[in-house]
Amino acid sequence: MEEDPAELFAGDSGTLDADVRRVLVRLLQRRFLVADRNRAQWRTLLENQQVIESRLHDLFVHLVVDHDRGIAYKRQVRSAELDVPVLLRDDAYSRAETLVLVHLRTVFQRERGAGETSVRVDVEEIEQTALTYFDPDDTNVASHQREIRAAVARLAKEGLIEEESEGRFRVTPLVEVVLSNERLSELRAWLAEQVRVAAGEDVR
Repeated sequence: MEEDPAELFAGDSGTLDADVRRVLVRLLQRRFLVADRNRAQWRTLLENQQVIESRLHDLFVHLVVDHDRGIAYKRQVRSAELDVPVLLRDDAYSRAETLVLVHLRTVFQRERGAGETSVRVDVEEIEQTALTYFDPDDTNVASHQREIRAAVARLAKEGLIEEESEGRFRVTPLVEVVLSNERLSELRAWLAEQVRVAAGEDVR
């Protein structure tokens, strides 16, 4: 592939075929590459994984290919021994997004544990669960509902859920990648503590 590459544009000094370059760009642009949605690019990735990994390593970025889930994603290299410039920015989830994500991950874990191959949730169910973690004395429920709907929209855009019909979503395996079992347990414990603290404050 790299011995005698065809020039793709004027002054092109690249060494990768056009299809491989497109996969590399997609990995840099998007958070995930999912096999089921991008079969041709997934095949190109697997056929050229070593050279794509090499290009990403040049940028201090790891490539993670999860064959079981059919998901590929990138991860920033971090090292205590080496001065590594950070290319990838971590965009933190808002409180509402975190609440929705925890609920999705919990439902996914429960349903998969019960043998279900496809996991689905309704937006009303998501909303009602997330609202339980907001201050019950806060009368601005409509504002919280908008936050939760916006959180659902962001997670749908990232591919963690897919809308099959109006208000009905399929939860994708990406939730397991974004939220590990260990992190899920930590967040559940933290949320439970928030509820206990709020209840104690109410009693006092």
